[in-house]
Amino acid sequence: MHLFEANAPDDMESAASVIPVLDLSDYLAGKEGVLDVLAGELRRACTEVGFFYIAGHGIDPELITATFEQSKRFHALPLETKLKLPQDANNIGYLPMNASIQRHSTVHKATRPNQNASFFISHDRAPDHPDVVANKPYRGANQWPDDLPGFRETVMSYFNALDQLGNNLLPVYATALNLPGDYFTEHFADEGHQSLRMLHYPPTEQTGNDFGTSPHTDNTFMTILARMDVPGLAIRLPSGEWVSPPLIPGTFLVNIGNILRRMTNDTFLSTPHGVVVEGNAARYSLAYFHSPNPYSTIDVLPSCIDDNNPAKYEPVVYADLIREFFSANYAHQKDHGAVDMKNRYD
Repeated sequence: MHLFEANAPDDMESAASVIPVLDLSDYLAGKEGVLDVLAGELRRACTEVGFFYIAGHGIDPELITATFEQSKRFHALPLETKLKLPQDANNIGYLPMNASIQRHSTVHKATRPNQNASFFISHDRAPDHPDVVANKPYRGANQWPDDLPGFRETVMSYFNALDQLGNNLLPVYATALNLPGDYFTEHFADEGHQSLRMLHYPPTEQTGNDFGTSPHTDNTFMTILARMDVPGLAIRLPSGEWVSPPLIPGTFLVNIGNILRRMTNDTFLSTPHGVVVEGNAARYSLAYFHSPNPYSTIDVLPSCIDDNNPAKYEPVVYADLIREFFSANYAHQKDHGAVDMKNRYD
């Protein structure tokens, strides 16, 4: 019996009743008076569930479909071809099956590797980009397969669209936290720590403590997830009940990560979730992670502390939190070492 099954049955109706759907269409159209309403809805979602759907997000459905098709093309390549693009210390490249284990998780003690393969990309920096030349941690260049026409162009179009969507949501988060609308702009300046993970869960016969992705929370500001119709995702509600969020056409599923939870002094929830895929169908998903610049300082927000509720966390450079997470979950990752706060913008 899996952890997901230990508390409650797989109940899509239960999930649909508690995970709100936020419609962004009026907000993105610039209509007056909608920001405060949307921010209130987002705050309730982030304090009560930690997950929500977004509709009316403006991303072309044909682009989403095309990106899934490109992900399938990549994962169908011979293993020896994909292994020529190994995940590097910047979290860019190919991560094969059985190469990661969720040791950083406080939700579940993983004893077996995750049963998925992934390909990671970030901002498409040129080889002569100053940060690439300097080998600056978490500011590397993407790796691309040869002889896969259209792959790079489509995937980067999707990445850039999600990057814009994530930035468009920042004023909503700021307003929800009683901050000026442009409060998070500086944190995401000069390219934030964005990443797209194209996941493939092959058909699997699960045994024992196997998971497609074992229960965990994300080390991000927020995650924007696109899924296909093969089930597998489960989230743990604050009640402790594990439920499967239904697939709602035309929406993305968004969750809050540990970075925003830390910034809000634990006001916003970073909700545990994981994946079990069992059966004859492969599962594909596109997980986009939107987080601040690695060299920005992560501190508790001024609106989330007062005399009766002091800050629970000390300021830290985000790159150090990234390093800690990667070192715990990816055994092959090189340790870049701690980042000097005094020189974080060098």
